[in-house]
Amino acid sequence: MTGGIGLASGGVVIDDPRRPDVMSLLERHLAFTASETPPEHSFALDVSGLLDPAITFFSYRDGSGELLGVGALKRLGDGTGELKSMHTSAEARGRGVGQSIVAHIIGVARARGLTRLYLETGTTDGFAAARRLYARAGFEPCGTFGGYPITGDNTFMTLALP
Repeated sequence: MTGGIGLASGGVVIDDPRRPDVMSLLERHLAFTASETPPEHSFALDVSGLLDPAITFFSYRDGSGELLGVGALKRLGDGTGELKSMHTSAEARGRGVGQSIVAHIIGVARARGLTRLYLETGTTDGFAAARRLYARAGFEPCGTFGGYPITGDNTFMTLALP
């Protein structure tokens, strides 16, 4: 990890997607996905979608409370979960924020007894860093899950949670 960000100076916590700074970051996330993926193939959640009771929403804040990134864990109801709504602020990219959020969500999923995590992400160059992050965390390509259609704009990954 570079740039000095670590859990000692901040960390990942359960948060409310209705907080103004979170809503602002989520708006940037949705704008990014809209710029990379046709709307009919974009499955990013807005604030109301993140309020689903099956979803636990997380944020990463530095020691001063500044929001650096977000992510969510959705229970799929079959002992599995889905990593959703991962986004790191442009200013914090390359500093380990995304890695910390993914690791935290994997830990929460294990603690909750989930046996597998899935995710759906984009295929364009704009999503390349995200795909590398997920691969470094152990996620591997897989087929569709959870009713997602297969399009040329999405890719699916999974991680077994022993």
